[in-house]
Amino acid sequence: METQTAASAPSPSSISVPGPWRMAGRSLAANRSAMTALAALLLVTFACLLAPFYAGDVARTDPFTSNVAGSFMLDGHEVDIMQPNDNPLHLGLSPVGPTWNPSAYMLGADSQGRDVAARLLYGGRNSLLISFSAALVCIAIATLVGVSAGFFGGFVDTALSRLMDIMWAVPVYLFAISLSIVTISQGLKIGPFTIESDNLLIPIFIIALVYVPYAARPIRGRVMALRNAEFVMAARSLGVPQHRILLRDIVPNVSTTLVVLTPLLTALALLAESALSFLSIGVQAPAASWGTIIQDGEGLIYTRPMVAIAPGLAIVIVVLALNILGDGLRDALDVRETSRRGA
Repeated sequence: METQTAASAPSPSSISVPGPWRMAGRSLAANRSAMTALAALLLVTFACLLAPFYAGDVARTDPFTSNVAGSFMLDGHEVDIMQPNDNPLHLGLSPVGPTWNPSAYMLGADSQGRDVAARLLYGGRNSLLISFSAALVCIAIATLVGVSAGFFGGFVDTALSRLMDIMWAVPVYLFAISLSIVTISQGLKIGPFTIESDNLLIPIFIIALVYVPYAARPIRGRVMALRNAEFVMAARSLGVPQHRILLRDIVPNVSTTLVVLTPLLTALALLAESALSFLSIGVQAPAASWGTIIQDGEGLIYTRPMVAIAPGLAIVIVVLALNILGDGLRDALDVRETSRRGA
């Protein structure tokens, strides 16, 4: 009996030990707050991707064309898009308010008679695209700066750190507004290439640039800690080239920092994009973003507040979800925290 038990016992080499990324995935999956935030982000993203279907097949409206003289059918009755104001003299016109009917101006119309719900979805596509792309570009630049400064040290570290300090000293929004004002009037010229002022690449690069110091500093600190680690010193003593140490030992160990920074930078980029678009120096008409829709609703805040509330609520939900997801990723990728949960 003892012989059979010993024979059936698995050998130590056959025991499967989950890797750090798998352990982090399990820890993240067990975090209800992070999973709820991820579900909310996926739901908002999926809804925005369906914007053409909603506008063309459900609402049957063009969210980019003025329609102040139009009308629509609601419960068998024809309703004018622009209606008399609710003042005693009924002077002036206001856009129709929310009908809560998905096929008939569910969130009402803006001052141009355009469907707010359809514009909300189309605007979300641009806002999410700009914010996520800006976060990725920012991470790429910050990784190059942070890894170079932290690994090589000396003059390289001093020069890059002073440059980051100068950028850090300028308020983010003031820096972004200044760059946007310059590029919005004449576009952006890079050698033989010209990017027009209404191209989404301009706000992407501007937002990415202004947040580089905020991402480069933690990356630099992580690389400086790894530079003197035993496995790096051993690789140097064996004559391993610098570029191989960077690519095989340093960068993979910084990847956890990059993963945690991505949702947090995306949230910051979304707020920056919304602010720039609200000031008319971000996304340009006829394109829409959540910031431009809030600007459209500024003059209707007392009569049709839903025009501004809907995109504002969308921004709050996405930013809150990104921050919660970032906290969940940080806890999941923390080795000590993961080990403590596993115990």
